[in-house]
Amino acid sequence: MGERRAWADKKAEIMSRPGGGAAYEAARIRFELGEAVRLRREQLGLTQAELAERTGLKQPAVARFEAGGTMPTIPMLERLAEALEMRLSVQFQPLREAS
Repeated sequence: MGERRAWADKKAEIMSRPGGGAAYEAARIRFELGEAVRLRREQLGLTQAELAERTGLKQPAVARFEAGGTMPTIPMLERLAEALEMRLSVQFQPLREAS
């Protein structure tokens, strides 16, 4: 499995490309969601394989998600939340407060 990269490294790589701003925002969201899932999974003492079983996914899909490699759908986030014994909450925030 590949080495986990720091967000600052990923951000620098993305921002160096044309259209990097929009790509950066999408990557940031994927990264933050994946990190939140990984931290909660670890809190519960679950392996990626155990989380995969709870959600009906395969372990490599969980690994990709945790690494920020995929953008989930709302139904997928609901499945993950339930498997992680959490409630999904989606909200809109004014830009000045979102950072």
